[in-house]
Amino acid sequence: MTGEIFRDPWGIPHLRADGAHELARLQGRVTARDRAWQIEVERHRAQGTSAAFLGAEALPWDRFARRVRLADTARRCFTALEREDPESAAWVRAYVAGVNDVLASDGTVRAPEFARAGLSPGRWEPWTPLAVWLGTHILFAGFPAKLWREHVTTRLGAGAVGLFAADGPGTSGSNGWLVAGERTVTGHAVIAGDPHRFIEDPGVYQQIRLSCPEFDVVGLAVPGVPGIAHFGHTGTVAWAITNAMADYQDLYRERLRRTGAGVEALGPDGTWRRAARHTETIEVAGEDPVEIEIEVVETDRGPVVIGGPEGLDDGVTDPGGPPLAVALRYPPRVTADLGFGALLPLLRARRVADVDRAADRWAEPVNVLVAADTDGDTLHRVAGRVPVRAEANRTRLVPAWDPEYAWRGWHEPPRDGLTDGIAVMANQRGPAAPLGVEFAPPHRARRIATLLGRRPRWSAADMAAIHTDTHLASAAPLLEHLAALGTEDLTGPAATLRDRLLRWDRHMDADSADAAAFAAVRTALVRRLAAHPALATAATPPPYPEVFRPWLALLPRVGYALEHLLTAEDLFGIDRPAAVRAALEEVAAEPPAGTWGDTHRLAPWRALPPSGTPHDEPRLSGDHDCVLCTSPVPGLTDLAARGPAARYVWDLARREDSRWVVPHGASGVPGSPHHRDQQPLWLAGDLAPVLTDWAQLTKETDV
Repeated sequence: MTGEIFRDPWGIPHLRADGAHELARLQGRVTARDRAWQIEVERHRAQGTSAAFLGAEALPWDRFARRVRLADTARRCFTALEREDPESAAWVRAYVAGVNDVLASDGTVRAPEFARAGLSPGRWEPWTPLAVWLGTHILFAGFPAKLWREHVTTRLGAGAVGLFAADGPGTSGSNGWLVAGERTVTGHAVIAGDPHRFIEDPGVYQQIRLSCPEFDVVGLAVPGVPGIAHFGHTGTVAWAITNAMADYQDLYRERLRRTGAGVEALGPDGTWRRAARHTETIEVAGEDPVEIEIEVVETDRGPVVIGGPEGLDDGVTDPGGPPLAVALRYPPRVTADLGFGALLPLLRARRVADVDRAADRWAEPVNVLVAADTDGDTLHRVAGRVPVRAEANRTRLVPAWDPEYAWRGWHEPPRDGLTDGIAVMANQRGPAAPLGVEFAPPHRARRIATLLGRRPRWSAADMAAIHTDTHLASAAPLLEHLAALGTEDLTGPAATLRDRLLRWDRHMDADSADAAAFAAVRTALVRRLAAHPALATAATPPPYPEVFRPWLALLPRVGYALEHLLTAEDLFGIDRPAAVRAALEEVAAEPPAGTWGDTHRLAPWRALPPSGTPHDEPRLSGDHDCVLCTSPVPGLTDLAARGPAARYVWDLARREDSRWVVPHGASGVPGSPHHRDQQPLWLAGDLAPVLTDWAQLTKETDV
C-alpha cells in the first residue's frame, strides 16, 4: 500500500499511507481534486497574478501582493526551511507534488470555473504553500488600523482614537474554550470552538483525516497547505487556536530619494543607503486587456507598500514636507521563517508537552492556543513571534530614520492557566494583552464563561448549545439610551417601539421581529452619527491604496465602536439622546416588515459569481458580538460576510465522540453532492460525527 483514499457520508477525505511523506503527497492530491479552483485562486493571489483572469476588481490586491513581496518572502522562507529543517521541507515538497499530479491531469475537469475564467491550472512550486499561508494572513493582524489611527488623529484629534477603538475593527476573531476533565461527565477534557473568518465558497477550512504508522490525526486544514495547523485531534491530544490580536507588524515612514543608480532611503544612523528596486508588470483581464507596470521598492525596514520617492499619486507629502512613503516590517520578511517547522511536530504530538514544543516553533499569525491530552494535562498559551520595540510602533506610523523605533528582539510568548477548570479564548484581553493594542470586546468571552458556569459537568454533545448562543450584551448602551427617553418627547409609534425594545430578550434570533427592529434602530443611529458634522470630517479617507480602504471607512468604524461612542463622557458635543430619539422615530415611521433573518443573510465570497440561478443564501441568527458571531456591518449592511468558518468539538475521552461542521461542504466543486450538504447542519447548530472506524468509510481509490 502506498496510499488509500476513503470518504465518510459527507465526502470528507480520510487518507491512509505508508509514511508521512507519502501521506503529504496524498493530501496534496485530494486537495487538488476537491478544491482545484480554490487553491489555484489562492496561488495566483499570493503571486499577485489574479487580475489576469479575474479582471480589474482584483488589481488592488495584486498591486499590494507584489509590493509587499508575498511570493519572494515565501521563497526565502522555504529556502531557510530546506537549510534548517530538511525533513519538513521535503514533506512540503511531497504535498506540492501531489497537487501537481492532479492539476496536470483532471483538475480542470472537476472544477468548471477554469473554463469560465479561461484559465488553465499552473504548476505549484515548493514554496507555493508558504505563499498561500502568508497571503491568507498578511492582513490578519490588521496593521492598516495604524493608518486609521493616523487618519482619525489628523481629522478629529488624538482623543478620538480611543473612542473608535471598540477593541478591534471586526475583521477577525474566533471562539474557543477548554473544559478540563474535572468539569466533564467523562473525566476527560473537551475542547470546542469556531473560527470566525470571511465565509468563502468553497470554505476556508478543509475537514480531513491523515493517517500513517507515525500518526492518525483528524482536523481542519487550510486548503493549499499541508498538515493540520489550527485545529486537530491525534487521539491522545487535541488543540485549537484563536487570533491573539497581537501587534507584530510595523509601518515606517521612509525618506526616499532617486539617484542615478536607483532609490536610496535614509537610515536610522543618518546615512542614505541603496534600496532594492525593480519593476513588475501586472496583467489585467477585460474587454481590452492591459498591462500595468508597478515599481517595487524595499528598504532595510521592509517593502514600501504606500507611496514612493515621489509620494502618492496625488503628490501627498508627510507633515514634515517630504513625499509620503510607508514601508511594512513583518516578521517572516525579517526572519525568513513562517513557522512551517511546527506542522509535522503537531501531527506527531502525543501529549500536551509535544504540542507545547511545536508551538515554540510557531511564527505567523500569532495565536492563543489551548490543548489537552488523555493524561489530564492542559495548555493555555500564546504562540507566535512578536517583536520588542517602542510603544509608538504599536499604535502609529513611526519614522524610519529614528533609531528609537528599531526592533530589539522578540517577546517571550505569555502563558496562562485555567479558571475553575475552564479556559476561554475569544480574542478578548487575556494572556496576549501585553502584545496587542486593540482586542475584541469582552462580550463573547464573558458569555461563554457564564454559560459554562451554569452546570457542574459538560459533555461533548452539550457544546452545540454554546456555539449557537445569540445573546447580544453589546445592545445595552443603546437600550439604556432608549430607556432614558421621556415618553412625552416621543410620538406614539416611537414610544410603542421603545417599550417593545426594552422588553426584548436581547437575543438576535433569525425569527425575531424585535431583533430586526433593534438592528434597524442601530443602523439609523450609526448613519446619523457618521453623518454628523463633528465626525463627517473623517469620512473622506486619505488617498492610500484601495486595499486599505476597509480599515479607513468611517461608517463601519462608527458601527463597531457604537458602545464606546454612546458611553463616552463626551462625543465632540454631539447630542446623543437627540440622535437616538431621531433614529427611533425614523424606524417607528417605517418599521421593518419582517424578522432579523429576512435581512441578516449569509453573503459568502466567491472568486467568480455562481453560474446559473444564484443560490438563495440562508437566513442567519446571531450578530457581531454574539457567541454565534455572524457579523453584519452596522450602518452599512445586515448581510453577513463573516461568521463561523467551521465548528468543532474535540472529545479527549473518545475521539469518535468528537464532532465538526463547515458552512458548505467538503467539496469545492459546484454540483457535487458534497458541495453544500453540511449547510443544513451548520444553520441548525448541529455537527456531523467524526468517524474514525475505517470499516464505516467508503474506499474511493488506491494511489
